[in-house]
Amino acid sequence: MTTAAPHGPRWAHVGLNCRDQKATENFYTRHFGFRRARVVEADGVRVVFLRNGPVCLELFATDAEPLVTAGKDGPAGPGTARHLAFQVDDVDAFLAAARGELEPTLGPLTFDEFIPGWKTVWVSDPDGIVVEVSQGYTDQSTEELATYA
Repeated sequence: MTTAAPHGPRWAHVGLNCRDQKATENFYTRHFGFRRARVVEADGVRVVFLRNGPVCLELFATDAEPLVTAGKDGPAGPGTARHLAFQVDDVDAFLAAARGELEPTLGPLTFDEFIPGWKTVWVSDPDGIVVEVSQGYTDQSTEELATYA
């Protein structure tokens, strides 16, 4: 019998394959507030862990070719992650702070018809992983959710 941890399962990390591990680390530390949390080296392989609060990214170096070419808001194929997503207070201020270093793959787009003030832009990390940056998202109420099967 398997038992969960005292507080149940908790999110641990996402592992990312990187053509240039240092460039990927710089991207997430510079634009998304991550910091290096741990480096593990074994058998000539280096794995870098980055942390921003409870979110952890695990960076693996690779020289393999990409399996998919992502664009816009990410790949649509099953078995792939569509994108990583982050919340900010102001999408326009986030893009301005990047000083042209982040080229949008899609947007900014507004979704006021769903949530007033919801705005999103998608950018790409150095390895082609699409990263969503959004402001204003909120969950639906329990009552609203109950109307969906």
